[in-house]
Amino acid sequence: MIKKEVTNKYADLEVALQIDCKKCSGLCCVALYCMKSDGFPENKQAGVPCKHLTTDFCCDIHPLLAAKKMKGCLAYDCFGAGQKVTQSSYVNENWKTNPDKADEIFQVFMKVFQLHQIAWYLLEALSLVSDDRAKDEIDALLVENIQMTATTEILVIDIASYKMRVDQALKKVSDQVAADSSDGTNGKDYFGKNFKGANLDGRDFSMALMIAANLKGCSLKKTNFLGADMRDANIKDTDLSGCVFLTQMQINAAQGNAKTKLPANLSRPFSWQGE
Repeated sequence: MIKKEVTNKYADLEVALQIDCKKCSGLCCVALYCMKSDGFPENKQAGVPCKHLTTDFCCDIHPLLAAKKMKGCLAYDCFGAGQKVTQSSYVNENWKTNPDKADEIFQVFMKVFQLHQIAWYLLEALSLVSDDRAKDEIDALLVENIQMTATTEILVIDIASYKMRVDQALKKVSDQVAADSSDGTNGKDYFGKNFKGANLDGRDFSMALMIAANLKGCSLKKTNFLGADMRDANIKDTDLSGCVFLTQMQINAAQGNAKTKLPANLSRPFSWQGE
């Protein structure tokens, strides 16, 4: 699933990070705070079910999301947290069958989401490093991540301190990728910037504002997009297969087409059909 070679030790984790909405109790449609201005059907408080959520936890307008320009719904990806909480953390019960536990279930979902997102980045990082010491550090963080999402005491775990250690490890990997690249220039605000056809190999766009940026036809080998905001970024006719730290949510939020090439661990959004 991860685009570069990663030890089979984490094959199950790679699968677990892929969303499977049919095995979820509609958690993203209930637990999240949503705003209509962000491309959701309505303004909705956290803990309130979306008006389009059906009794069997499906969306009654799912085939129409693209036509209705529901960009928030189209972009969202829980990194498999929904089915993890539904199938493993709360077997045989959910927020609807046990409303007294609803708030707890939603909190667990949000924590698992954070940890699964971190695991996605760590798996990518593990595939990028060759130094044994760095591999051991990332491996230890992945093992810790798996242990945290498996415990029933997840709500009392200090994720903040764990995340600090992860951030340090990911920065080391990002710096290494930049050092190996042809362009070490960095920046954070590229709102609407026109990069069309540019050579952006090795650029560090981590945590950058890339909203509506034009990346059409750019060269993006070893380009780092960790945490970048890519809403409405133009990636049509662009090869992103050599990028690092891209997520499905970033791809879902961008504007691509049939000629857009994606990393092997990411899927082409159905909303790109006909583009």
